Amino acid sequence: MEWSPLLALQRATHATLQVLATELVDLDLTASEINVLATLADDRPRTVSALGADVGSRPTTLTSVLDRLERRGHITRGHRPGDRRAVQIELTESGRATAAIIRTAIAALEERALGGLPPEAVAGLRAGLEALAR
Repeated sequence: MEWSPLLALQRATHATLQVLATELVDLDLTASEINVLATLADDRPRTVSALGADVGSRPTTLTSVLDRLERRGHITRGHRPGDRRAVQIELTESGRATAAIIRTAIAALEERALGGLPPEAVAGLRAGLEALAR
């Protein structure tokens, strides 16, 4: 069988999740929780639907992840200014600290894995991943 970029992506995803799970084991978070906190690390509040789009998950799927993160004190859910129907997700101080640890681990893994590649190869990888996500 010819090389499949999708199978390579799946292998890379599993390997990445395994490394992050090992490096972040003390945080006691699931891969989905790590993804949400890493995404929120930019400290921009998001609605549930915007967060779902950013992490690649349906808002309904996020509900249990957000419940767990809220119980642990990492996020708050409140109303979006000007639109009381929209729920807005924000990091707490604990969430910011945890998200910073996650982002540092991700940056280190990216450097180990991609640091030796030329910038145009990394740009091509990003373009391919963004095309797949669409």
